[in-house]
Amino acid sequence: MPEVRLPCAAPAAPVRGRPAFRAEFADFLAFVRRPRLGPRLPRTTGQGSQEWLGGLGGPHLLRWVLVLWGVNLLVLGPLAASVATASGAERRLDALHLSWFHVVLWAPVIEEMVFRYGLRRPAAALWLLPVLVSAMLMRPSLAAGASVALACGAIAAVLVWRGHRWPWKWLRRYARVFPLVFHLATLAFAFLHLANFRLGEGGWLLLPLLVLPQWACGLVLGWMRVRFGIGASIALHACFNAGPMALLWALQNYAPGLLDG
Repeated sequence: MPEVRLPCAAPAAPVRGRPAFRAEFADFLAFVRRPRLGPRLPRTTGQGSQEWLGGLGGPHLLRWVLVLWGVNLLVLGPLAASVATASGAERRLDALHLSWFHVVLWAPVIEEMVFRYGLRRPAAALWLLPVLVSAMLMRPSLAAGASVALACGAIAAVLVWRGHRWPWKWLRRYARVFPLVFHLATLAFAFLHLANFRLGEGGWLLLPLLVLPQWACGLVLGWMRVRFGIGASIALHACFNAGPMALLWALQNYAPGLLDG
């Protein structure tokens, strides 16, 4: 249906149907309690990046980034740090030597495709996962070209499968088990990040608390993928990762003494 344009002289009208951020947050909480495949939240009629984000406006995306940063900085991050100290776990990765390509581009694209693309397209995920997992397990610093090639191949395969539809009976069956699939995918995403630590010999029961920040982020990213599409979850993931990278860059260049201490 073609877009209806208002006369130039008329005042700009608000986009009809787009919920306020407070309504989005309430929808997220309800979704976590009872994950469902639909419905999608109302979309704006946009072009370019806004269309790629599933109609999610930039200000709404920024608010979600700020919420996640606040929760992790004030609550979950300090808790995970305390658990790491108590259990003797140490970070395996040196954050100061991570590349922007790895953190802001490669990881968001690959991880979202592995853990959340299949939430709405399980049939395509059945044969895309081997390709995506292979890309995820590669080291970007050593095989960046191969990783990008695999990712591009996966995206091309996605475009081929866009018109595929499951038979109705299989879709109904999947809808019944979707809550379990959603939470298992979120837990798998969180526990993957245990590989970022050298685990100590004690406090094994506390180890899940190390990845509480990733679990909370995974819940929001999964909700966003289902409600707005894979582009929105990749964008949120990338923006969330860019914050710590920007902070480290600023400290390295303007306050290196804080990092040395």
